[in-house]
Formats: sequence, structure tokens, C-alpha cells
Amino acid sequence: MHDQRVGSVVVTDVAGRPVGIFTGRDAVSCLAKQLHPEKVLLPDVMTRDPQTLVPGRTAIEALRLMHDGGFRHIPVVENGAVIGVVSRGDFRGIEQDRLDEETGIWERL
Repeated sequence: MHDQRVGSVVVTDVAGRPVGIFTGRDAVSCLAKQLHPEKVLLPDVMTRDPQTLVPGRTAIEALRLMHDGGFRHIPVVENGAVIGVVSRGDFRGIEQDRLDEETGIWERL
């Protein structure tokens, strides 16, 4: 992950359907638990059944889903197969500002 400069890896079944996601947070958790990377298996440490998005959703919808779920990466799935990953860091500026504004409104209510 470090060499490829990615923050997550989607784990799929043989048909390409997402069954889990392994993130930097999961890696840190493995280290905190003193698990040996050479011996631990992804199914034992990945987040199972991750939330997904379909193509055509808006940036704010993706950001809301990440905010509400407390995660930073969402696989994008079309016809059951992973076609990409959207990460919180992909969004800057107006999308983040809009989410912050919406969150502030809900918190004041």
C-alpha cells in the first residue's frame, strides 16, 4: 500500500464482488495488536462487507456516507464488480465545505 501510495485495498471474491476492505487503519490495528504481517490473513483483519457506491452518485453523497459511517474509503461497484475506490482525500474545496456546512446545520438543530 505504501509503495503504491494507496490508503486501502478492496478484497474481492473470484467474481470481483467486494467482500472486504483493508485500510491503513486496519494496518495500524494489526501493529497495535502485535500481529505478524507475514502470518496474518486478510480475512482476519479486513473490514467485512464495506459500504459501496454505484457510479453516478455525487461527491457530496460519497462524503456523507463516509462521514456518517466513520470511514475514509468507499469501493465503487458496477454490476457487482469493483471498478474503483473513492477516498475522502479525493475531495477538496467546495465538496468538503458543503459537507461541513450541512454537518454544522444538523448539529445546531
